[in-house]
Amino acid sequence: MRIYLIRNQLNGGDLKMAPNLRGRSFLTLRDFTRQEIEFLLNMASDLKAKKRVRNLNPLLKGRNIALIFEKASTRTRCAFTVAAIDEGGHAEYLGKNDIHLGAKEDTKDTARVLGRMFDGIQFRGFEHSTVEELARYAGVPVWNGLTDEYHPTQILADMLTIREHLGDLRGKKLVFVGDARNNMGNSLMIGCAKLGLHYVGCAPESLLPAPERVEECKKIAEDSAAGGSIAMVTDPREAVRGADIIYTDVWYSMGEEEKASERRALLSPYQVNMSLFEATGKAGTLFMHCLPAYKGNEVTEDVFEHPRSIVFDEAENRLHTIKAVMVATIGDV
Repeated sequence: MRIYLIRNQLNGGDLKMAPNLRGRSFLTLRDFTRQEIEFLLNMASDLKAKKRVRNLNPLLKGRNIALIFEKASTRTRCAFTVAAIDEGGHAEYLGKNDIHLGAKEDTKDTARVLGRMFDGIQFRGFEHSTVEELARYAGVPVWNGLTDEYHPTQILADMLTIREHLGDLRGKKLVFVGDARNNMGNSLMIGCAKLGLHYVGCAPESLLPAPERVEECKKIAEDSAAGGSIAMVTDPREAVRGADIIYTDVWYSMGEEEKASERRALLSPYQVNMSLFEATGKAGTLFMHCLPAYKGNEVTEDVFEHPRSIVFDEAENRLHTIKAVMVATIGDV
């Protein structure tokens, strides 16, 4: 009955229109239709509004959630933990030194053990194949908190945040400036293609995504029929012209620290500074960053602290969108 009230509100009173995501893993947005992603965004908005007025219903009551972390985390760990507690569930943190994942024990064996004890499993780590193997063998939903290839829960938070500030997502121009082949570049490209935004990846040639990945996302945009597009541009000032959103990320990820000097030299022309921010020619351009930010590298302090910077709205929305994913896949539906 509780989830019916959410679905009824989000779909104009027609329960049949609500997608059934129960039992589904959440590894990449490639696996979800535009309608399913929009449903998760709508549910996140609803759950966010309820939290603001402390109208919390225990939609995860009795659910136990395993949180596997190979990489350190602030927003992902806190969002999954608080989301579970808000909805009456229990989250158990399992760090890389707490379990035998991929070391003394095969990943598939760990998956089968945890799947018998937990209702859902979050994984944040390095190889995407690890989260795929967990999902293959666990027998319960597995959620990707970040891998080297994809970061889908961040994209849900980003899209919710853009929608809150700009309204309809369709037709908005989002420019990702930096290492456009990293997990954020990959995931934003998919999210924009699914939801009808015009995505521009802006990077040196060596840091643009593989052509086959770009073509795949162009096909996704065509199939979603939401009006989005995909483009790659190497000139940052040309790329940001007319942008509704400029998005950047760190120039090197966890585990790539040895590349710091090389990346600074390569990407310094792609720093999001006030000159580049104003090159959009639009007064209302938003600045976004998935955090943590290395100020002075990919973004300057004045842009990061600008009134049109919405990075902390994004950070908060990790909580609400992650909650929606868990409720939709293992909650009281």
